[in-house]
Amino acid sequence: MDAKKSIVLVTIDCLRADHVGFMGYPRATTPFLDSLAAESLVFSAAIVAGAPTYNSFPAIFASRYPLSLGRDVLGVAPGEPTLASVLKNSGYATAAFSAGNPYISPRFGYAQGFDVFRDFLDEEATPLVEERRGTDPSPSWSSRVNRKLQTWRPAMGPLRPVYDELYFRYCQRVTPVPKSLDELRRFPAADVLVDYACEWLRSVGERPFLLWLHFMDPHSPYYPKEEALALMHDEPVAPYQARHRNSYWNRTDLGPSRLMRHRDEVVTLYDAGIRWVDVHLSRLRDNLRASNQWTNCILAVTADHGEEFLDHGSRYHPPSRLSEELIHVPLIIRAPGSTKGRVIQSPFSTLHLAPTLLDAAETTVPREFQGRSYWGKGDSDNSLAEIAISESVASCTNPFRREDRLGPRFLSVRESRFKMTLQFDPPAEKLYDLESDPGEQAPLAPGTHKTIRKLLLEHAHEHLRRSHAQRDLKVRLRASLRDLQLEWSGSFPRRSEI
Repeated sequence: MDAKKSIVLVTIDCLRADHVGFMGYPRATTPFLDSLAAESLVFSAAIVAGAPTYNSFPAIFASRYPLSLGRDVLGVAPGEPTLASVLKNSGYATAAFSAGNPYISPRFGYAQGFDVFRDFLDEEATPLVEERRGTDPSPSWSSRVNRKLQTWRPAMGPLRPVYDELYFRYCQRVTPVPKSLDELRRFPAADVLVDYACEWLRSVGERPFLLWLHFMDPHSPYYPKEEALALMHDEPVAPYQARHRNSYWNRTDLGPSRLMRHRDEVVTLYDAGIRWVDVHLSRLRDNLRASNQWTNCILAVTADHGEEFLDHGSRYHPPSRLSEELIHVPLIIRAPGSTKGRVIQSPFSTLHLAPTLLDAAETTVPREFQGRSYWGKGDSDNSLAEIAISESVASCTNPFRREDRLGPRFLSVRESRFKMTLQFDPPAEKLYDLESDPGEQAPLAPGTHKTIRKLLLEHAHEHLRRSHAQRDLKVRLRASLRDLQLEWSGSFPRRSEI
């Protein structure tokens, strides 16, 4: 009997599809992944089932739409089958190393099924330099003066932009500058996670394993390793320059036109974060080879969502948007024996990732999973004519507050060429032709393309119907009770805003 196949699942926070080489990006962000793609199954239209992180991972790990248990339920429910729990019950050693994202912490059920779960949330983070207008970093009399000025700011009228600019420059000047980018970084870098992973892999022995790594290097604030900037052949960035770029990019008092002046500099920092992950994924592969674990190992690399750089006038990854730069992510799956790459061009929802990996590892897929396996199917198979649905709660400003999770649903329904977005309060429908308008800048005129509108609306209606009709009330109750217990106990992670 053949040995069971091991699985390494890599998720990279904020990695948009069009910033990796094998998806056509001209900068050298992913040379290792590009070489791996040549011998892997590449999903060129992988679409997350929800965004941001807290809406993305229920699909990745539990093959379930994020809002199918109710908009107020966050994370994976206690006892809900996941990729990790299925493999652990099949005799796998399991470990996860996540670089400090509280939305995929034990609080929200993601430690279920893991023998080892390290999320780095129990450690003190490097204090963040205050980047938002309105908080003076110095604890002196000037701090009190500036707080007082902030109360007067709404009445400043036309002088308000002048005050904002002066205050920003003042904060930059008086805040002490660290000696290196490492001191500014908020999350453990990729080298740290891979060090832990390699140490754990040495303890596994001959057992099959599941290793999950979640990297935060491309996540804001963008403070890459200096070595990564050098590998990208970018100019060195001094700590004060990197802090200034991040602080400027985070300003809430500026419009897109003024933010645009520093966009390319910010993207340079973001790209370097991607490159550092790529470097250490190559090192992880080398360690797996040296220990003879690579030949029987499945490797999947994807992202929880993308990142916006003023593509639609915004930044980061707000839940009120499901544009392509946020929901279109890279995805490759490399399996033992692969020598030639294949590309699946049909839309592929990350809802199907867990069943596809279990099928590739010849492990039974739980009946509770809402997705299905794509393993062993070619792009010519008619069953791959997929409609990919993404969902979020548009007005959710802080998911740690239950009341913020009860806003109106926001939907994206995407097929290979056309994409519809549906807003429910106030009602709004937009249809895009991604072939002629890949940047989603010009929605098609209402009343046009009636056939495709009807098709996508029918899929949206069926999705909503199933979300209610197939809701597992027992699973929902367990998740709700967990959330209530955590709220009553005051159990909150240290980093409460990501």
